[in-house]
Amino acid sequence: MKPDAMLRTDIVAELNFDPAITATDVGVIVKDGVVTLTGHPRSHAEKHAIERAVQRVKGVKALAIEMQVKLPSGHERSDADVAMAAERALEWNVLVPDDKIHPMVEKGWVTLNGEVEWEYQRRAAEVAVRSLLGVIGVTNRVVVKPKFTPADVEERIRQALDRQADRESRHIQVAVNGGNVTLSGKVHSWAERKAAQGAAWSAPGVANVVNNLLVEG
Repeated sequence: MKPDAMLRTDIVAELNFDPAITATDVGVIVKDGVVTLTGHPRSHAEKHAIERAVQRVKGVKALAIEMQVKLPSGHERSDADVAMAAERALEWNVLVPDDKIHPMVEKGWVTLNGEVEWEYQRRAAEVAVRSLLGVIGVTNRVVVKPKFTPADVEERIRQALDRQADRESRHIQVAVNGGNVTLSGKVHSWAERKAAQGAAWSAPGVANVVNNLLVEG
């Protein structure tokens, strides 16, 4: 296992390397591979970029997010303005189905409600509103309700794992219950864990993925 001091050095280097991250007050605390992030990013998009950057670093076992978005002066917007911008962002995104997702805004925090047939549509809606000016956070409550649940969901996931996470696929167990998929086993990095989760989401009929994969550094 990578020593905590070395892991922290790698995380700080990755944060400095990412051009989407401009915050200079991000606190990084590491204990036994568990990383706690503190500070005040200037936007929800930057907060998300910080989280993604840390997840890319090998040796990170878990994340505790204690960051709070603090909008710079002049970037504040009324909830009505943010709601209108969110509605238009969803309307103009070709991956988001028309009239299926409805945003609600309270004190800059956007909550997405609705139903879609595919997970990529649910993710696209969140991406569409994440970078809007005035947004301090996003809660995605969109529910995936596919029209079908094919009997070969597990086989399709296994095939996707072979394509996307070949080195680890033989160590991953897949349990399917209706549209719910549970992944268990061990992988060697956070990236491989994420690849396995993406493979599961890519199968038709999947409405929820529980990722119980353990990262072994």
